Amino acid sequence: MNFLKNSIKIGALLMFGAIYAQQQPNYALYRYTMNAINPAYAGADGVSRLTANFRSQWVNIEDAPETQTLFFETSLNDKVGLGLSVVNDDVYANQNTTFMVDFSYKLQLNESTDIFLGLKGGGSVYSFISSDLANNAFPVDPAINNIDTGFRPNIGAGAYLVHDKYFISLSIPSILLSERINLNENGVVTTVNEKTHFYLSGGYNIDLATDWEFRPSTMIRAVSGSPVSADLTAAFRYNERFELAPMYRTDGGWAGTMMFNLSDWMDLGYAYEGSSREVLNNSNDGTHEIMVRFNF
Repeated sequence: MNFLKNSIKIGALLMFGAIYAQQQPNYALYRYTMNAINPAYAGADGVSRLTANFRSQWVNIEDAPETQTLFFETSLNDKVGLGLSVVNDDVYANQNTTFMVDFSYKLQLNESTDIFLGLKGGGSVYSFISSDLANNAFPVDPAINNIDTGFRPNIGAGAYLVHDKYFISLSIPSILLSERINLNENGVVTTVNEKTHFYLSGGYNIDLATDWEFRPSTMIRAVSGSPVSADLTAAFRYNERFELAPMYRTDGGWAGTMMFNLSDWMDLGYAYEGSSREVLNNSNDGTHEIMVRFNF
């Protein structure tokens, strides 16, 4: 039994090690966490807002990914928005905390359409826990001793087109690239270079009845050396108070999401994700994501 558990754990670790090398954190509630990847969203709604998102991936697999995201946004005036985001990403032996300041500027195209252009600047503190490698007896590439684990500056950019009924978002949250630790397909701990990530998202709002709205959307992620991944979401909103949505991820995942507007100043969101990969379904209790948003 212990051999089986260890085999499942090692297989899962290798799987999410490869994923981590190729992709930055994903969010099932992506329509409400766009500030984490696109600086153009800062202050775009004309309100001040504080959002916290907690994502625990593959519960009951030891050392599985954990991501905590916090961002604040506000509009300084009718044209300029400002934001601050903090993302802490913990994947096996890797720990990365990113601090970014966002700036956005609005251009009005017509009475019903605006485009926001954004810049993101800051950096991250990266470290790895060598004891995690030793505990699992993975072969280690000596090159990991040369990785810079200090502060790493970074910049990003994005654009956000918003209409009364639809939106389109394009962003590159991290332009400057660096090295980090990875588990390769042979179970050897090596160094890898990060790749530039591109995010394209869009959605449409369709009135179904007096109190019902259909809100389909998608999030497409592209990175060199990895297949393009897309989330396809079909959300139904009732009376602007409750939203329920199934989601399908093209690289082998699915999710169910819920959003509750508890009051004018507070929203609560939850998502549960599963996988089509048998090795994961047999060894974990799914992925859980919780979001709390405060409007000022």
